[in-house]
Amino acid sequence: MRKKIFVFLTICLLTCFSYAAEHSNSLDLVRAARSQIGITNFYDPAYVRIKYPNGDVEMAKGVCTDVVIRAYRVAYGYDFQRTLHEDMKLKFSDYPKAWGATRTDTNIDHRRVPNIEAFLKRRGGLLPISLHAEDYKPGDVVTQVIGNKFPHIAIVSDKMSSDGERPLVIHNIGQGTQEEDSLFQFPIRGHYRFFPYAYNKISTK
Repeated sequence: MRKKIFVFLTICLLTCFSYAAEHSNSLDLVRAARSQIGITNFYDPAYVRIKYPNGDVEMAKGVCTDVVIRAYRVAYGYDFQRTLHEDMKLKFSDYPKAWGATRTDTNIDHRRVPNIEAFLKRRGGLLPISLHAEDYKPGDVVTQVIGNKFPHIAIVSDKMSSDGERPLVIHNIGQGTQEEDSLFQFPIRGHYRFFPYAYNKISTK
């Protein structure tokens, strides 16, 4: 009986520690995204040749994906450019062909929303899309569709809307990095929760 109680308590403690660690990780990501506000002030979708690995465009500008890429780099030391490039080489057929690409390109592949979606899915971070605000936790990554055409990506904040009904998101939708109430302003096409050291197994299917 004592052994069963010990096992039960151990499981409970491990569950609590796991939740605490994940919560801490998520807030690190949110803070890293928020730190870009007032620094990244412009939206610039131009193709730019950047170094590899850990390449980046000028910090004052970027696109929606750069908010996510920079946040993961600051929060976890995680390089989306390198990891997505390596995964794309491994399973190129699992990535979108919307741009007519026949090979990888370390300058742009990681800066495209559909590629990040494919990568996060292969990493095991895909979650159900929900219309309930409580299902979106701080640090979650959400992809949306702007004008029924353009893919967009944002990080869910730990701050709430003025009416307390929805979490804000941190993104760059055209005016630099901002924290805004736009979670449900556009149709959601993807919902992800990805902490690099928790979801580190690539699907080979």
